[in-house]
Amino acid sequence: MKFSSTVLVTRDMAAARRFYEELLDQEIAMDLGENLSFKSGFALQACTLWAQLIGKAESDIQTGRDDCELYFEEPEFDAFIRRLEGFSVRYAHPPYEQPWGQRAVRFYDPDGHLIEVGESMSAAVRRMGQQGMSAEEICRRTSYPMPFIQASLEGQEL
Repeated sequence: MKFSSTVLVTRDMAAARRFYEELLDQEIAMDLGENLSFKSGFALQACTLWAQLIGKAESDIQTGRDDCELYFEEPEFDAFIRRLEGFSVRYAHPPYEQPWGQRAVRFYDPDGHLIEVGESMSAAVRRMGQQGMSAEEICRRTSYPMPFIQASLEGQEL
């Protein structure tokens, strides 16, 4: 069996599409009107059709319950944060550094689905190196294996 996609229900396909295309640089793989799939592997489903498919009233469908998130990584985290500030989003929390050294921000899409954008781990490793941490210190902080640390410090985006 092959996992195919995560599907998010939306009450406003146009607003959701703009959000994912303009803010998160997602590219459309297929647009079927009430279903829109992105090349990255997730899809949006119109709430009206979703309710029909699962045999519920549209008013019974709840979105944005904080029990899962879509996770994206961005090697240019500071540039993304500047771009994010130009959008009207509701934050779960402001940008911060997680215990393993990766910076992240969480916010909600137009339907209340939780989105996390994290600094790519390769970029986080390079940043820690630029701050004077040794490869061994970075390895201990991140729990990532030394080959990953070394490749990241050499400029590879893994």
